[in-house]
Amino acid sequence: MTIRDAAEADLPAIVEIFNATVPTRMSTAVLEPVSVEERRVWFHEHSPDRHPLWVLEIDRAIAGWLSFHSFITRCAYRGTVEVSVYVHDGFRRRGVARALIQKGLAECPRLEITTLVGLIMGHNSASLELFERLGFERWGVLPRVTRLDGVDRDIVIVGRHIAAPPASEAVSS
Repeated sequence: MTIRDAAEADLPAIVEIFNATVPTRMSTAVLEPVSVEERRVWFHEHSPDRHPLWVLEIDRAIAGWLSFHSFITRCAYRGTVEVSVYVHDGFRRRGVARALIQKGLAECPRLEITTLVGLIMGHNSASLELFERLGFERWGVLPRVTRLDGVDRDIVIVGRHIAAPPASEAVSS
């Protein structure tokens, strides 16, 4: 397993993984598959030094991806980001999502991220359980805010505060 910054050449695989989740109605409120061109702007909104987009490779195949993006764009929310993670069907239950989330948690101090927030479909018990095993808590529920195929679904807000790293030296005044 190798985790690295996504390159634009990875965008077709990223979109393919995302689009595979659309008909399942488990991971996204997007109702129709998206094109690579439609996701190009989204791709360029990421940057390795603030809002990374990482891919995890297994045997040169992109097995999954994780993105950090602005939770709310107002300045006071700068330390809070939303995390999204998607895994290729052929690589599920192999630790891909866990490895990506753990990478994200480890990189938060460097990225000056103090809080991670995830918005998860209430009926996606596997994702909810994974995030909870990784120290996220349920912070709230947005009841029946998503309509999928005529069924109203909840969104569960999960979050985790990231401990600041210890200061390497005392600051004198």
